[in-house]
Amino acid sequence: MFEATARLKIRDGELEGFKQQVAEIMSLTRASDTKPLRYDWFLSDDGTVCEVHEAYVNADALLAQQRSVGEAKMKLFRDHVAGHEMKFFGEISPALAGALESMGTPFVEYDFFQGLEVKTEVTA
Repeated sequence: MFEATARLKIRDGELEGFKQQVAEIMSLTRASDTKPLRYDWFLSDDGTVCEVHEAYVNADALLAQQRSVGEAKMKLFRDHVAGHEMKFFGEISPALAGALESMGTPFVEYDFFQGLEVKTEVTA
């Protein structure tokens, strides 16, 4: 599994617009054939920061999902977000690295080190 987190700084006075645009992104995601395994959005108590937790089968699945919401997500960043950064847990594909660099998105990549070996089954 490939996981990502994004930290979005919401522009002053843009919380309601931000929420509306996220609702559109979620609607498009639900209707898409390329659904993530996880796509959860969390708001800080004061409504100034949003954390997004995502999980995919691999890094290229993240790109496929982003293509289905690309226009709506660009509107979110253009109109409602003051800045963002990402963290990736797993190997970034060359295509994803290229996309991040072309957008100027700051990111950190973490390689798996150690964990519990618990058998879980993910159903789509």
